[in-house]
Amino acid sequence: MKSNLLMMVLFSAASFGQQTSNAPYLDPDLSPEQRAADLVSRMTLEEKVLQMQSSPAPEIPRLGVPAYYWGGEALHGVVEGRATVFPQAIGLAATWDTALMHRVADAISTEARAKYNHLLCSPCSPQRGSASALSPATVSPVYGLTFFSPNINIFRDPRWGRGQETYGEDPYLTSRMGVAFVTGMQGNDPRYLKVVSTPKHYAVHSGPELERHVFDARVSEYDKVNTYLLAFRAAVIEGKAQSIMCVYNAVDGVPGCANADLLENRLRIEWGFRGYVVSDCGAVDDIHRNHKYTQTLAGAAAAAVRAGTDLTCGTEYETLVEEVKSGNLSEAAINRAVERLYTARFGLGMFDPPERVPFSTIPISANDSAEHRQLARNAEREAIVLLKNQGGFLPLSESVRKIAVIGPSADDPVALLGNYHGISSKQVTPLEGIERQFSQAEVRYALGATYTATTPALVPRTALMAPDGGHGVQAEYFDNPDLEGDPKLSRREPRVYFDWQMEEPAVVAAIGRAEHSVRWTGTLKPVGDGRLSFYCAQWIRQTRYARTSISRRNGTGFRYRFFPASTGPVVGRTRLRVAGGIPATRARWQHATLLDSSSRRAARRG
Repeated sequence: MKSNLLMMVLFSAASFGQQTSNAPYLDPDLSPEQRAADLVSRMTLEEKVLQMQSSPAPEIPRLGVPAYYWGGEALHGVVEGRATVFPQAIGLAATWDTALMHRVADAISTEARAKYNHLLCSPCSPQRGSASALSPATVSPVYGLTFFSPNINIFRDPRWGRGQETYGEDPYLTSRMGVAFVTGMQGNDPRYLKVVSTPKHYAVHSGPELERHVFDARVSEYDKVNTYLLAFRAAVIEGKAQSIMCVYNAVDGVPGCANADLLENRLRIEWGFRGYVVSDCGAVDDIHRNHKYTQTLAGAAAAAVRAGTDLTCGTEYETLVEEVKSGNLSEAAINRAVERLYTARFGLGMFDPPERVPFSTIPISANDSAEHRQLARNAEREAIVLLKNQGGFLPLSESVRKIAVIGPSADDPVALLGNYHGISSKQVTPLEGIERQFSQAEVRYALGATYTATTPALVPRTALMAPDGGHGVQAEYFDNPDLEGDPKLSRREPRVYFDWQMEEPAVVAAIGRAEHSVRWTGTLKPVGDGRLSFYCAQWIRQTRYARTSISRRNGTGFRYRFFPASTGPVVGRTRLRVAGGIPATRARWQHATLLDSSSRRAARRG
């Protein structure tokens, strides 16, 4: 895959047969629309249909077309490996600052280009031990330049579990933030797009989360236009968004991704949209499976294309070849969709010499940079809304001598990330920030309750003791997958928590490779009755607590054991073996009072 993607920058006549060496689509002086039409005219029907599926669209070697994955995410930072993590969208909306939103989006798109450029330039990557080197696990072909962001749905129903992705309940504020995000992402170059921004989910996608694949949104025309479509209209007309994502749900009885009124009449005819439409992942299948709008999946795929859904986030369009051959769908409709997709790729400069594309020189050092971390810090400060400051209690005086910090999110780096997130190389929890700010004070921390019955917290440092007597665990990092030899890095850490994608400089310098192993050693003192669990995105080779072995091989999984408070301190050792992929592991705690009876029984058996 990587060698295929290199063709994007090593583009020359030598890469192609004589038949295409002078083809119009290779001419960077022609418009993206002209080049797209010429390229698509050279594809077979089968090739065109496969280009209409996002994961990924396969290469076409004879035309010099590399494989491409369309489905990037960048809600509040690039969602792939190390990146600056900005405040969640709902927090950015709380700043009421569109100029700040624009700067954040510009920084996100800069990091997207930095990752993309680094992938294409993989032979010139920094050497082992360099803190700026992306690991093999995080340099991945999924670094593209098309992003399913922002979410500009209106958040008025608390049963919708995705409200944190939005800019809140106000249509006007959402429209202003949406335009600022789209323009910041796509840039202002007169010829080339910096990235493609895809506002989602179009439209009226704000109902109960569990019903999103089946519900039919029926609202008045006034409410539809002035509440649910206002931000999309602004993103298209003012922001010039080059892509839109259609929804799972139906609108006025017609599934969103087969809804010609939404996708053709309003979006293209009324608003003048010129880009491509992508389905939410699996939404084309919903047209048939859940909405029962068509009798077959093939009929659903054809209905989506006829309505204007150019790209599916899924594999449903595999059925389109037979639909065309049987006369149920015209090949002209296929051509129209693929031309829209390639207009975007040509607009991004993917087929042009790098020296012509102004964003091709953005270096990997721009990713998770000090400048962007400061911008994230400023955005976080502006996002804080203080409802009342009675008697000028805040900010705390430097003379404060005792501070109590209580709650699961106070010392949980995972809680800093939100959803659809990358991961920064430097995470500072609220507790750590308070301790640094008030270094002379006595700061006491308590976990309090964990989050919910299904969402545990990380095992707190106060429940762990390292062999040297301090809070936390002893961590040892080895530069091989089998814990062989002496550790290359040994230190006390506050918790069992590791994610290779952070690319923490000290760890990168010590082991500098995808294959490695980590051993954590410490003593657990149960925080009341509860369940200890281990999340593993690779392989927990061996975990021993009170002579109970917990192991997991080949893939993501959980292993847990119930500990009554009466157990007392338990010595444990956790080992993580990594022989490829993107490893991560966490030790987590759940209070017994938040477990239902079946969960408690299962935990006790574990």
